[in-house]
Amino acid sequence: MPEVVRVFDLTETAVGLWLAQADESHLHKDLERAERAELRRENRRLMDGMEFLKRAAAFFARGPG
Repeated sequence: MPEVVRVFDLTETAVGLWLAQADESHLHKDLERAERAELRRENRRLMDGMEFLKRAAAFFARGPG
């Protein structure tokens, strides 16, 4: 980092803040990715449950027979 600071005439504080923001942004993206994966799993589970209920309703709608 000292070389970057010197080459681009920056302060170490500014570069440190940028790095911290980048780390936070990366963490936020990882959390969003994990949340989307969890929502996809939950959606699949609910869709499977709906399909089961549709089939059960069709079975019982046929009546005895």
